[in-house]
Amino acid sequence: MSHDPDGEHFKMRKFATIISILFMFGFATEINAADSNMDAELKSKARRAVDDGLRFLREQQAEDGSWSSSVGITALALRAFVESHRHYTEEDGAFITRPVKFIIANVKQDGSITESINNRNYNTAVSITALQATQNPQYRGTIENGQKFITGLQLGEAQGYESDHKYFGGIGYGGDERPDLSNAYMAVEALKVTSLDENDPVWDKALLFISRSQNNSETNDLDWAGNDGGFAYMPGYSPHGGAVSYGSMTHAGLIGLLFAGVDRNDPRVKAAYEWIMANYTLEQNPGAKHNQGLFYYYNAFAKSMAAYGEAEVTDANGIKHNWRDDLARKLLALQNEDGSWVNTESPRWWEGNKHLVTAWSVIALNHVIR
Repeated sequence: MSHDPDGEHFKMRKFATIISILFMFGFATEINAADSNMDAELKSKARRAVDDGLRFLREQQAEDGSWSSSVGITALALRAFVESHRHYTEEDGAFITRPVKFIIANVKQDGSITESINNRNYNTAVSITALQATQNPQYRGTIENGQKFITGLQLGEAQGYESDHKYFGGIGYGGDERPDLSNAYMAVEALKVTSLDENDPVWDKALLFISRSQNNSETNDLDWAGNDGGFAYMPGYSPHGGAVSYGSMTHAGLIGLLFAGVDRNDPRVKAAYEWIMANYTLEQNPGAKHNQGLFYYYNAFAKSMAAYGEAEVTDANGIKHNWRDDLARKLLALQNEDGSWVNTESPRWWEGNKHLVTAWSVIALNHVIR
């Protein structure tokens, strides 16, 4: 490693970085409370798993600083490094500065950050999230331009969508594609982390789309909605059949609600959390076919549980779970000897790519051990 994180030389910087990251996400109090009863030995093992995952990523990094020549994957890997318990910064060397330069080199005039016309929202969202995590004020202009690009993708009256349309307030990949909850969640997370004005109209519009993706007829004004409280991929559609609720999108929906400012007592949040408790598992992505999107699920699970702020959850059978311990055990069991992770059951949605899945897994563990 490049330095001893517990050495006297780094104590002040370490403390300041921890505080800034926690408040950046807006739930420092909940994290401190939720972390208090994590098994100490398991937490130590999780830290080593993070180190092993980051070592794998460092060994796999291309000379231009990228992973898989992808802006999105590079940004996720960069986030994994700088948000880890090592709190890496650009001062630590080229393995941090080079991915930053790769991201900056792919900034476009319209504010997007991407290597291609595909996945422009995803790539821009995770890029500004990673740049924010570096805590370097030099990138503020790039981040703000990225915010403008993302908010400009949101469907509304200017694009010919009235407020009663099922796609109103949604965000897609960045072209003319239909909007979906996954893109909306990525956008909302990025805008929250980068401190977009809370009075910006993008929030209310996003909440309307997110709410219309939920199987909760009490709060969803569209006829398709069921009543289990979970989320589909988009209003009235799921890739796993009909409009079925499934784990990865329900956690994404919960994150979207919380990060957009909805209170925990809101019926939409309550319904989503009840679905999560009724379908609590880390053995599969509940509701998804063939464990598709399994590691996306683990990543969203960690974020939503940390944001919700409960250390212990009770499933539908009345069994109590320390979700941090459960997720740490599962990711430790799935880690390969080289430090990587990959979805061996389904490569769909890039989950056969070790760079992507390892970055997601480290980010999830970073939430677990904070």
